[in-house]
Amino acid sequence: MPERLTQPISILVVDDDAIDRMALQRSLKDTSLNTVVQEAVNAEEALKTVFDSKYDCIFVDYHLPGQNGLAFVRKVRQEGIDTPLVVLTGQGSEQTAVELMKAGASDYLPKSKLSSETLTRIVRSALRMYQAEILVKQTNQRLSEKNKQLEKINRELERKQQQIYRQNLQLQEVSRLKSEFLATMSHELRTPLNAIIGFSQILLGGKKGDINKTQQDMLGRVLSNGRHLLELISDILELSKIEAGRLELEPRQMDLVSLVEETVEELRSLATPKNLDLKVSITLDNPTVKNDPTRLRQVLINLLSNAIKFTHKGSITVLVESLSAEHSCKNGREDILLSISDTGCGISEVDQPYIFEAFHQSDQKTNRHHAGTGLGLAITYSLVKMMCGEITLESRVNKGSTFGVKIPREVCVDAASIDTVSR
Repeated sequence: MPERLTQPISILVVDDDAIDRMALQRSLKDTSLNTVVQEAVNAEEALKTVFDSKYDCIFVDYHLPGQNGLAFVRKVRQEGIDTPLVVLTGQGSEQTAVELMKAGASDYLPKSKLSSETLTRIVRSALRMYQAEILVKQTNQRLSEKNKQLEKINRELERKQQQIYRQNLQLQEVSRLKSEFLATMSHELRTPLNAIIGFSQILLGGKKGDINKTQQDMLGRVLSNGRHLLELISDILELSKIEAGRLELEPRQMDLVSLVEETVEELRSLATPKNLDLKVSITLDNPTVKNDPTRLRQVLINLLSNAIKFTHKGSITVLVESLSAEHSCKNGREDILLSISDTGCGISEVDQPYIFEAFHQSDQKTNRHHAGTGLGLAITYSLVKMMCGEITLESRVNKGSTFGVKIPREVCVDAASIDTVSR
């Protein structure tokens, strides 16, 4: 005798024939199943029992008084009861079995094949299928809930994306209007400033009569401050053009060596009064490059004048060299490195991440003595990006700084249209 399972299995037998019910109960007792059996003699009584009690398995006779087993199966399933149903019949066909299974029966068993082994197999199989179906339903329910949560999250994300998109459009419009305003105001301010500078130069030149020493000093201050203010306005105008996308490169073939040497000589007069050693080192096999000479010269002037401004003793070195393939940028292009090194006050690690931002100025006391808007490096950064290049900084406080500009030998006009204001 096989060992009985300790977990009781609640079974309902629906059959109007008492002998058949006894035969089924006798066969169930001979199995290894631990069963608790209840009986019903017709469909009405069985339906009431099913609604009132919970069963693990139901055996129902196909030929019930007033209603066959197929109608009973359909009724039970229509009421949402998913208990395993095994239909018993004295005789039947494969077509009957197919109809029963389609209606929701778990299995079909002719009474002539009733045995403890068959019942054990059928009950175990029905219970396994039932448990699997429950697991699938629970999993599907959890997945459905998860899907609803994800749909809700996706709707919220989509709403936020739309909100961010609208805000970005507003910010872009505000930025555009700001840049246009700065460009217009800068242009309007430059006209009277040029007049002030021009008239100051005429008066200082003595073309409109002699002036005394005091008047010369006063006019000299007017001229100096006017020029300084004009430089600041020019920087603002330059940055506003870049941000508004109205500044374009005009690349052409040029001699880089001549450009660097001429620019250094132009600024040498600023280094001489401070006794700074201004050196140039150029190791280019081919001096010809394709770039915008005006903008490249502007980059050199900004970096070199900054180096001179913040260096009080020592030297400044301008280096120009071709980079090997392993140090060049991607796409196999040939790059050129322009670096400006100084022995000046240096830049703290705190300030270095923000050094290329507009209007940023170092908070070091040595830098506070030098006037400026803090736009020079921001303009330089944008111009280098327009040239599809990179600019780097290495600096130590009281030791000096090195700005490195890596640019392609040939700048493409299409590539120069990239976004230049992103950091």
